[in-house]
Amino acid sequence: MGRAYQNRKVSMAKTSDAKAKVYSKYGREIYVSAKSGGVDPTGNLALRGLIERAKKDQVPTHVIEKAIDKAKGGGGEDFAPARYEGYGPGGCMVIVDCLTDNPNRTFGDVRQCFTKTKCKIGTQGTVSHMFDHAAILAFKHADEDAVLDVLLSADVDVTDIESDDGKVTVFTPQTDYFKAKQALLDTLGEIDFEVDEIQFLPKSVTPISGDDIALFERFLDLCNDLDDVQNVYHDAEF
Repeated sequence: MGRAYQNRKVSMAKTSDAKAKVYSKYGREIYVSAKSGGVDPTGNLALRGLIERAKKDQVPTHVIEKAIDKAKGGGGEDFAPARYEGYGPGGCMVIVDCLTDNPNRTFGDVRQCFTKTKCKIGTQGTVSHMFDHAAILAFKHADEDAVLDVLLSADVDVTDIESDDGKVTVFTPQTDYFKAKQALLDTLGEIDFEVDEIQFLPKSVTPISGDDIALFERFLDLCNDLDDVQNVYHDAEF
């Protein structure tokens, strides 16, 4: 129990430029999800979760609709996932997930984030084996055992479940995400998920201190400034 995870709720910036970057990242992810899994949120649970999260993070409706309309057209950009791994200040491990229409440009941009902060980019698999690729679903519910029964009855591999202050958090392998979410919706009805994400969860943590903290924060800032970067996962503990 007690699996640590990052609730990556986007903090809305005060400047219009920063807001535009947040909108762009959501729009790109919604577009890719709708294009690959269908534009109907009822049948595409990943898209449904993205839309709900975008609305909570104050992304305008027209940004969401535009991304879905682009996916309906079947044309537009051809974004593909790209993942980069390596070591940050103090030896912490990082995974940078991107959506890109130009892998060479994205690799160069991400590599600069590493080199400018004395980090070391590695090859695929360098650190990902030290993380669990997990789906996380958190929502208000009073009975952890009842939720667990629902999931086990649906043959979901529940790796962990927590209950705290009226909220249940479920962890499953990312391959069971759709099965777990559908089972909960079918049995419990409409759910307002506080967390509905697939993340890389570190199996352990790497403490960093002193100058390494400032370097690592700069690394995160540089990554988050890149339009192609969707998420950054790490095992650093300040």
